[in-house]
Amino acid sequence: MPFITAAGHRLEYEILNPQHAAAPWLVFLHEGLGSVAMWKDFPLKLCVATGCRGLVYSRHGYGKSDPLTAPRRVDFMHDEARHALPQLLDQLHIANPVLFGHSDGASIALLHAGLTSRPVAALVAMAPHVMVEDISIASIEAASVTWQTTDLRERLRPYHDDPDSAFRGWNDIWLHPDFRSWNIEDCLPGIRCPVLAIQGVDDEYGTLDQIDRIARGAVNAEVELLKLADCRHSPHKDQPEAVIAAVQRFLARLGGAVGWVERSDTHHRRIGCARGHGASPVMCAIQRSPPEPADGYRCAPPILRLLRRFMIAIAPTARPSPAAALFPPCRRSR
Repeated sequence: MPFITAAGHRLEYEILNPQHAAAPWLVFLHEGLGSVAMWKDFPLKLCVATGCRGLVYSRHGYGKSDPLTAPRRVDFMHDEARHALPQLLDQLHIANPVLFGHSDGASIALLHAGLTSRPVAALVAMAPHVMVEDISIASIEAASVTWQTTDLRERLRPYHDDPDSAFRGWNDIWLHPDFRSWNIEDCLPGIRCPVLAIQGVDDEYGTLDQIDRIARGAVNAEVELLKLADCRHSPHKDQPEAVIAAVQRFLARLGGAVGWVERSDTHHRRIGCARGHGASPVMCAIQRSPPEPADGYRCAPPILRLLRRFMIAIAPTARPSPAAALFPPCRRSR
């Protein structure tokens, strides 16, 4: 495993799909107890599915990276977003990446996109935190009890050289009284790249209000929400196929694997919530963009495609039907 120094700390990292030299980058930011090893094979599967290169790394205090030598501060995620992540990307010559963050990593991705002037092609925020909720504190307190009364330290050892650094660095700051007022909603208006926010309906560390606030607050970005049924705090573990499929669709709409289409407008439209077939996830989308081209009906149900054709036949100069405005076009990666 190679190492690199960023913000004064030695960090482990791994490059995925390096043979695709011209492909866009997916940069993975792990959860509060995560690491390179904790992701397992999900990043590689997503990179293969999307045709992207990938960067996976362990932040300071996790995995094989340098352990913590002092308690974390309340603004530790801001520091990561403003200093460590930019230095890491610069040293690896990664520009305009797609950020894929989970939990604390998703919050860092939001902060990076909202507070820095660095280009970000798109952002996938999975189980993000934008503020502290009672459910978050209750679950983290329960984790503290588990740490003290079970073999959790040994179960974390395959993923962290110093399990105490990883667990205490996460658990202690989240339970610190000063952290209760932590909130990053003020960074959301600064986000200008497309955002896919994913959360499990049964997330034990946060309610759906977390991603709903992103949709309301990121007024200068196109935001799509995906709410997954039968899913807890780790959608990539509970619903991996649904997550991969959603990211594929999200990136395809941005121009596929060879070029991203920037959208900085604020016009928005809403697509209603619908439950898929069988055990498919609940999906809710909020998209901010101008109306799609007239051929945007291609992803619509057959009845709406027929309706559009009929309207065009009887009024060739009429404006596109509602079907064209409701369903974005399907663009496939080349």
